[in-house]
Amino acid sequence: MEAYLLDWASLLLRWLHVIAGIVWIGASFYFVALDNSLDPPNPPKKGVLGENWSIHGGGFYHKQKYVVAPDRLPERLHWFKWEAYWTWISGFALFVVAYYLHAETMLVDRAVLDIAPSTAVLASLGLIVAAWLVYDGLCRSPLGRHDGWLALVGFVLIALAAWGCAQLFGGRGAYLQVGVMVGTIMVANVAMVIIPGQKKMVAAMSAGEVPDPKYGRWGKQRSVHNNYVTLPVVFIMLSGHYPMTYGHPQAWAVLVAVFLIGGVVRHYFNRRNAGQTIAWLPAAAAAMVVVLAALIVPRAPEGSAGRTATIADVQQVIALRCQSCHAAAPTQPGFVQPPGGIMLDTPERIAQFAQKIHQQTVLAKVMPPGNLTGITDDERAIIAAWYRDAAPGRGRGGS
Repeated sequence: MEAYLLDWASLLLRWLHVIAGIVWIGASFYFVALDNSLDPPNPPKKGVLGENWSIHGGGFYHKQKYVVAPDRLPERLHWFKWEAYWTWISGFALFVVAYYLHAETMLVDRAVLDIAPSTAVLASLGLIVAAWLVYDGLCRSPLGRHDGWLALVGFVLIALAAWGCAQLFGGRGAYLQVGVMVGTIMVANVAMVIIPGQKKMVAAMSAGEVPDPKYGRWGKQRSVHNNYVTLPVVFIMLSGHYPMTYGHPQAWAVLVAVFLIGGVVRHYFNRRNAGQTIAWLPAAAAAMVVVLAALIVPRAPEGSAGRTATIADVQQVIALRCQSCHAAAPTQPGFVQPPGGIMLDTPERIAQFAQKIHQQTVLAKVMPPGNLTGITDDERAIIAAWYRDAAPGRGRGGS
């Protein structure tokens, strides 16, 4: 019953996380696009930096942005914060349910580093806090006044974080850890910088004072940072379905490439919204995707060439290494039903899922998760030889 309830918690949290994320990302992308598309007011208006006319849903809209603030505080002011807060709350809760409570399989990979699950969880929490402290410190340092250099240093730190997490956790856990670190930075930008700054500006206006423009500058800088890392974070959310990425021997480098590609794509749209179409940017992003895909093509394991294996050989490996989870009644703690509904308890079912078994166990080497059951390279080679020569649709048949 406990595992069943955890499944429901995971489902509901994931649903909330996706909904809140859509709302937050939509608002973030819209306001950055709005900022980039402002035109000088015509006729000029005192204190107005720019304006935007648009049409949507059958109506016309006229938006204005002030250099600092309007002359008077409006009676009704819309705030944008809870979409960010709930994205993080739901996302971190989901991380706890899916990863911290199953750290032995979802975070720890003893082939990477043999650590206790509790140690992995503490390391994860420490890295999340450290990521914000380092980033925030850089933004507040003299480097924070130079956006280009700050972006370069930030990218290098993301690369170091990806590499470091890959030395601590399994591939899938490392990806999600980087995602939580960056996602925490994003929501902390809202909660610790943008919203407090906006509150100080409102308080100054309420007191009849002129708001300090530095809060607007700081908020804009952090908002732009959030804008550029959004696409890679969304990729991380989806990557768990594609072991060719997090299962690669150099998975951290794959993730760094994704951050670069995502940044290039966002820069194209940001410049386009500002009226500058830089055609080579999407072409460069597409070329990087093609190169990345070519570089991470999975390779068959050593020892499978020239080898033969039957379904009986594979069934023996599956029974020893996989059926504790992939059975009608899993014996592995934390599983009330087979993951993905995949049962591998008969030769027919093993043959049915031959491609998935080969992809996850041989090419990506992400199953069993964290190699919990201790599958060997020789056993992976048995599966590879069978899939090459005897799996249904691959050769002589399923015998």
